Amino acid sequence: MHRSVRAHIEHALAHMKCWKILRDHHRKARSLHDTMAGIAYLHNLALTG
Repeated sequence: MHRSVRAHIEHALAHMKCWKILRDHHRKARSLHDTMAGIAYLHNLALTG
């Protein structure tokens, strides 16, 4: 039970960090695409372990 709850909390925090990165993004639209692609890559990497 404890592992399950901890995993959910860690996933929620990871999602919040991704959105914080996007919220604080003040660059050109082209680099925003690169940032989003990087976040997606890191998220997928985290999911696969």
